[in-house]
Amino acid sequence: MTLQTPIRQPGHPVDPLFPARWSPRAFSDAALTEGQVKVLLEAARWAPSAANHQPWRLVWALRGEPGFRAILDGLVPFNREWAEKAAALIVVASKDRMTGRDGAEADNRWAAFDSGAAWMSLALQAARDGLAAHAMGGFDATALAAALGLPEGHSLQAVVAVGHPGQPESLPEPLRAREVPSPRLALEEIAFHGRF
Repeated sequence: MTLQTPIRQPGHPVDPLFPARWSPRAFSDAALTEGQVKVLLEAARWAPSAANHQPWRLVWALRGEPGFRAILDGLVPFNREWAEKAAALIVVASKDRMTGRDGAEADNRWAAFDSGAAWMSLALQAARDGLAAHAMGGFDATALAAALGLPEGHSLQAVVAVGHPGQPESLPEPLRAREVPSPRLALEEIAFHGRF
């Protein structure tokens, strides 16, 4: 792992990759290759999936490509301001229907959950590769769906900015102080033995 970040201190001995992974907004000007992005997408491909339906769908583009501008324009202004410096943007969507073993179509209740697992796989691979990955929910779903040609029966889950880590000084002034790994709730606040 080469991502240079302050390491948060876990309460139990987990792999250092987990507390080291965070979501910075500062990106350098360095480009990514198609091959580097495909490594991240490949990591997402191997995420766990309920009944192996693999509902995640990923649309991506490199900075400078028309697709990058289309995704960027779908972000809310706050996110657009810093995400434009990312080397790539990846949209995480989900296919919301599945075909059961009996051949019948049904809603996939786990589509968003499984797509989140794909995002986490992508994020951990990015951290392992020394890249920054920042997922965001601040986008105009209607505009982004139209720009991407989102098929019917699919939902947008997130947009991920990816690139080489940059300097906090490259961010607008109000974001600079926030460019540190965020804390986490204590384990006792989120995990309960036996019942809530």
